[in-house]
Amino acid sequence: MSPEDAATEAVEHAVDGAETARATERRLEERVEDLARILARQAGTVERLADAEQARATRDRLGADLPLVVDLFALLGDVAACARTAESDREREAFEAVAGRVERLLVGRGGTVVLPRAGEAFDAATMEASDTVETAEPDEDRTVAEVIAPGLGVPGRSVRPARVVVRVLRSR
Repeated sequence: MSPEDAATEAVEHAVDGAETARATERRLEERVEDLARILARQAGTVERLADAEQARATRDRLGADLPLVVDLFALLGDVAACARTAESDREREAFEAVAGRVERLLVGRGGTVVLPRAGEAFDAATMEASDTVETAEPDEDRTVAEVIAPGLGVPGRSVRPARVVVRVLRSR
């Protein structure tokens, strides 16, 4: 074989090798793109499943137990009224014990008793102003003066706002 033939063969071999490398590179790129599409579809599926599970859990927490929570809240109010009007310490203590157990049941089912304290800032999301009283102190403006009735909340919303008397700064 002449040196020219050897050189030509070497060039052809190099060209074949480069074409083979480009073909291999294209196949790898296609596989990477296929894998990226598969991963994107799987990520979308996982997100949809997670969203569906979260929605189901919220529905279960709010929907199924909401009537029970509302009934327990009403029962808690009745038992608390009985405790306030009890004729003896023994009766009052018994009613307070029952009220404590009913409140634990209510909280166990996802409810929250909203019981603001006097001096706490008025929160329109969880409280309803049943009345107002004037105050001369600027620090007391829009704070709770008295709680008339507790409220009821569940995760994400207020079912029954607490009824309160709100202090309002007296205009001069």
